[in-house]
Amino acid sequence: MPTKPAVVSAETVRTITTGDSVSIRVSPNSYFIALFISTFFTGFLVYLEIDWAAALLFVLSWICIPFLAFTDRIVFDGKRISRTGFLPDAWAWLNGSRSRLKLSDIEQAETQALRALKRGGSVFYRYRTAIRGKDVHFAFASGGEDYRRMVRRIFPMLSENVLDNRSIELRDYLSEPKETLMKAEFEQIPSPEVLESSLRGFYSREKNLHALPVESPDHEDREKAEELRRLANELRLSGHLLQALEAFRRALVLNPRDNWILFELARCMQSFAGSERDKKMERRALALLRLAERRAQNDGELLARLGESYFQFGEWERAGKVFQRALDRVETSFRSVRGLAEIALREGKIAHVIHHFSTATRLAETPALRRWTRGEADYFSRLNNDDIYMEMEVSRINMLDTLERSKKTTLKITFVGFPLIIAGVVIDESLVANLGWAICSVSLLIWVGLIMSQRMLSGRIPLEMVQEDN
Repeated sequence: MPTKPAVVSAETVRTITTGDSVSIRVSPNSYFIALFISTFFTGFLVYLEIDWAAALLFVLSWICIPFLAFTDRIVFDGKRISRTGFLPDAWAWLNGSRSRLKLSDIEQAETQALRALKRGGSVFYRYRTAIRGKDVHFAFASGGEDYRRMVRRIFPMLSENVLDNRSIELRDYLSEPKETLMKAEFEQIPSPEVLESSLRGFYSREKNLHALPVESPDHEDREKAEELRRLANELRLSGHLLQALEAFRRALVLNPRDNWILFELARCMQSFAGSERDKKMERRALALLRLAERRAQNDGELLARLGESYFQFGEWERAGKVFQRALDRVETSFRSVRGLAEIALREGKIAHVIHHFSTATRLAETPALRRWTRGEADYFSRLNNDDIYMEMEVSRINMLDTLERSKKTTLKITFVGFPLIIAGVVIDESLVANLGWAICSVSLLIWVGLIMSQRMLSGRIPLEMVQEDN
């Protein structure tokens, strides 16, 4: 019989049981932007010969901003997530917003994987996790042991329906890269240079995968295949994709009836195809998903995860069929109903979106999920029934698109001004330098204003506001 998804590792269990809080530094991008802008205007004040103001701005920015960035952290104490630091506390006090979130109030945990660096058959991934609930949003990114500790503490304590596909994988398989490579060496998995040609040859012939024997493996082979499967997923999340493919291949040879291995192998192949920009490999990954779907039978959990992967691949029609099949097999599949709602939203079928979110509300097993799905159903019901609210929301979204385009244009204009400043200083031509400073200053101020406006408009218009106006 196919195995269930891997259970949480012993290391993760030990981490959960410890009572110590864990924390991670907030991504410093906003602080870097503030430091860049303050440094630019410091130079501008020096150019205007207002030296005292330039010195004051330089000292304050280069002392205060790094300090604020260093103290701005996300902390989890075992019961709630909170954000510490002077600026978050001041902002929460000024606008009356929440700065902490109980574990039971988390509605969504989503993780994105960004390819930051590629070298040979290995890719350096940067993961960015966003946790939302009760209009509170926390985001933190990978980059060290702090991220692994946060994932190991928070994700196992959440309902699986709160987590997306990537977050579930991180919960089950995230490990320290050096230890993972040591395990791969112990299993005698070759280096990426050795594997590249042989694996490409194996996966380029689809009949190799269909021709694998389907007889039931013995207990020893199943255990070994499960070990290789865990190693393959750890290698994949660490970015060692070629070695992960080899580990999956060995696991599949030992236990070809395990549909979860097929599913995870397909996701690994898709990641490798994306890093190599190999369209043929992408088609092979999709074919593997189809094979796993064909063999899934009545495994509603696997079918729901397959539907999410199809959706991620852009195969929305196929995803809808798989979600519906999962519902036919397991009527209480929350993930499938939510997936159908997202597909209906893509197709512009608002009535179907409302129906599926209402169904998801009945199937949700936690109060947080029920609150989120009920809120989504109410939001789209108002869009469907209230033309004024629909116009307001469409205007807001169009405005956000306009602001995003304007930001890019303004930033390009800013970079046009820098060469003028440098040229004016080098040739000692004040008119050229003045023009450059004027262009950069005005563009940067507009850019900052656009960023602030975009953040103000990022949230949906509250339903209560429209009701009061009516």
